[in-house]
Amino acid sequence: MTLFLARHGETEWNRVGRWQGNTDIPLSEVGRAQARQLAERLRDRNVTEIFSSDLSRARETAEIVAEALGVTRLRLDPRLRERGFGCFEGLTREECEERHAEVWASYLADRRTVPPGAEPQAQVVARVVAALTAVAESDLTGHVLVVSHGAAIRSFVHTITGIAPAPLANTALFAVSYGVGGFTSITSE
Repeated sequence: MTLFLARHGETEWNRVGRWQGNTDIPLSEVGRAQARQLAERLRDRNVTEIFSSDLSRARETAEIVAEALGVTRLRLDPRLRERGFGCFEGLTREECEERHAEVWASYLADRRTVPPGAEPQAQVVARVVAALTAVAESDLTGHVLVVSHGAAIRSFVHTITGIAPAPLANTALFAVSYGVGGFTSITSE
């Protein structure tokens, strides 16, 4: 089995630079078009199952891909949700700096700093790794697409490879390999 891991399509908040986190923001028309393009990129990859975060932007991306590829089984898993960003959610970077100057400065100095109400990084990694391990160790055949979120995917990639990727474009796609010892490689598609 090959596991493909994709970020959801664009939302209006992505476009204007607002932190989304666990706030449930739907796809924009651009995001829907990106989801259709993602489906085309996966057209010849034999995707037979799709898993997704239960947040609407990821779920709708997964639904669009499933329909385009004729995949009839879509499973939602809340462990694939975006990291909760607490007091930063709904704000732009400028608004974070203006409204939460001290917290913002601490966060910029060390991204492991947790803003008030935010989910700790270790917790994000634990739940995403658990969700992806469950998929990888299942008895599924063919290839599986997992649709999640930028910070959640970046946390996973960093944990597995030791390299923190740059912020991900909407519908960024990775191929993930899993072996006896766990996840063995991640390549950008």
